[in-house]
Amino acid sequence: MKSVILNKVSYCYEPDVYAVKDLSLEVEEGSYISLVGHNGSGKSTIAKLLIGLLPLGKGEIYINGLKLNRKNLTAIRSQVGIVFQNPDNQFIGATVEDDIAFGLENRMVAHDDMQPIIEEFARKVGVSDHLKKEPTRLSGGQKQRVALAGVLALSPKVLILDEATSMLDPRGRREVSEVIREMRRNYPKLTIISITHDVEEAYNSDKVMLMKNGVLKAFDTPDKIFENEVLIKECELTKPFLLELKDECSKHGIDIENVTTIEEAVEKICQ
Repeated sequence: MKSVILNKVSYCYEPDVYAVKDLSLEVEEGSYISLVGHNGSGKSTIAKLLIGLLPLGKGEIYINGLKLNRKNLTAIRSQVGIVFQNPDNQFIGATVEDDIAFGLENRMVAHDDMQPIIEEFARKVGVSDHLKKEPTRLSGGQKQRVALAGVLALSPKVLILDEATSMLDPRGRREVSEVIREMRRNYPKLTIISITHDVEEAYNSDKVMLMKNGVLKAFDTPDKIFENEVLIKECELTKPFLLELKDECSKHGIDIENVTTIEEAVEKICQ
């Protein structure tokens, strides 16, 4: 099943100045897509178009078979969750528990039914011990976990991460990456679209959307994208460290082709 379809989508902020131009692609249900490109490439515009925060200029967008238009906007937004760059901007409640509950309250979930849901998703993202704490007192990685719990509690079919790790330190980025891996195990039908500058994060996705100046330059597996030296040079990207490590190990007869993390690579090299 196609989770997201964009058909010749264009958007102009000014006449003849395209933020996104003639974008067409299809995203399979349950896939993990990284949307990569420098500032001004159209990444955040695509996210805003997908949830109807910007009016569609030209083309068509479908979310799980529903065409994005005024009639279907509420239904589509009920299926799409988004986590922003700065989690502090998403916090509403005085405590972590209140914050996870906020979206459920808006959905008119009965209070007695709410608590088990809050506890379930707090546990799944690893913030069960922080339910009574103020969100602003948590670390960056913990804050993003709370934001993820609040979105996942609403059972979205599509999750958009809009630079969700860009303000985090390396530990925080690892924490969020671990949660993403856990979500993929727990919710195999959840489609994840991650807008990111982090090529290491992008390398762990199923496919990479590479944007430049509003134009889709490539939509393919991370290996095919990042091994194309002409393409990544044109888009001013660097190779992920793990891919560089695989290349070097291959030169020395060490096979780590199937590893997916640096930790796995180190373990296999040391065997």
